[in-house]
Amino acid sequence: MIDLHCHILPGIDDGAVDLADSVGMARQAAADGIELICATPHIRHDHDVRTAELEWRVEEVNAALGRAGIAARVTTGGEVAETILEHLDEDELGAVSLGGTGRWILLEPAPGPLSDSLAAAVEHLRKRGFRSLLAHPERHLTADVDRRLAALIDRGALVQATAAYLTAADTAATMLELAGRGLIHVLSSDSHSARHGRPLRISEGIAALREVEAVAAYVEWIAQTAPAAIVRGLDVDPPFAPRPG
Repeated sequence: MIDLHCHILPGIDDGAVDLADSVGMARQAAADGIELICATPHIRHDHDVRTAELEWRVEEVNAALGRAGIAARVTTGGEVAETILEHLDEDELGAVSLGGTGRWILLEPAPGPLSDSLAAAVEHLRKRGFRSLLAHPERHLTADVDRRLAALIDRGALVQATAAYLTAADTAATMLELAGRGLIHVLSSDSHSARHGRPLRISEGIAALREVEAVAAYVEWIAQTAPAAIVRGLDVDPPFAPRPG
C-alpha cells in the first residue's frame, strides 16, 4: 500500500519530533503493509517549511530507514493549504507535489465548512497543470458536504479520507456513508508521530470499506491502483461516480 498523507519528516512541522520518531512511524507502516509514504508537511503560513529542503530531508529519513532495516520508503510531497496557493511558484508547487512528479497536489481545505473558495483553489491548480487530492473531508462534515464534494469531483478533484475515521465509533457511520456515495477515492494515515495520536496504519480502514456494498468491488482500486497512479503522476479516472444524497 501507499500512504499519500503523512507528517513523517522530523522537526519540520507538527509531525515527527525527531529522526527516531520518523523511524518509528515507518516501522508502523511496514507492519501494516505500507511500502511507500508520501511525506506531506504542512505548506501554509503558520509553518516555516522550506520547499527547497524537502528532497534532502526525505533522503535523510530514507537513509535512516535503510540503517534500521525497514523496508518502507519515503517520497516527497506536501499538504498545501488552499490559502497559500497563489504565493507558490511553479517550482515550489512541483516540489510539494505527491511523488515529486509535478502533477498531484494534496490540497488542505480552509477550516470550517467547505466553500466556494476550495472550488476556486481546485480550478487555480487545474489552470496551472495540477490536479487536486482533497485532504481529510472528515473535518468538514456539514449538512452539504456530500454535495460540495461531488461538485469538486466533477471538477477533476479526488478525495483522501483519513483511514482511522472509518473505524472510529463517532465517525465511522458518516464516513462509510460518504464512501458508499462514491465520495472517497483513497485512504491515508495522516499520522504525525509514532509516540502519540494516529498510528501510521491504513489497513483497518480498507477492511471497513470491504463491508460497504456500493464500493466493495472497488477496494483494490482505492487501496492500490489510485495511490500508485497518483505518485507516478498519472491521470486518474475513478471507476465510480459520486452519488450525493
